[in-house]
Amino acid sequence: MSESASLPDPRSSGPAPLGDSSSVGARSLAVQQSEDFQQLRRSFLTFIVPITVLFLVWYLLYVILAGWTHEFFAITVFGNITVGLLFGFGQVITTFVITMLYRWWADRRYDPHAEAIRAEMESGEILEDSARSADGEEGELR
Repeated sequence: MSESASLPDPRSSGPAPLGDSSSVGARSLAVQQSEDFQQLRRSFLTFIVPITVLFLVWYLLYVILAGWTHEFFAITVFGNITVGLLFGFGQVITTFVITMLYRWWADRRYDPHAEAIRAEMESGEILEDSARSADGEEGELR
């Protein structure tokens, strides 16, 4: 008996093909192409990109100042606390603030929208919606 005879035929089992409306692949593609998902992505990027750029500028400012302005960072503010120590503490605080802002934003705006899209995908409604919009688009092109 050969080894290949004992192996299952990959064509006879496994996930449904992408063309099958019940497949996760078909639903995933429908979600990715939906206007709701595109709006969710835009919303995410509109929040994340500015926050990320601001934090990176703030961090690079800290690194550059620490590297080239030793005298400035060595200035004593009070007791043994220096400007450099306050800048470093500011980095840690900024990280926590960004995390809390993201959590607040996601809880109120992002997660409810994502949950609605997930529910629509799991129920299969997304395929019905994409089929309706495809039929409507074909009618408009004629």
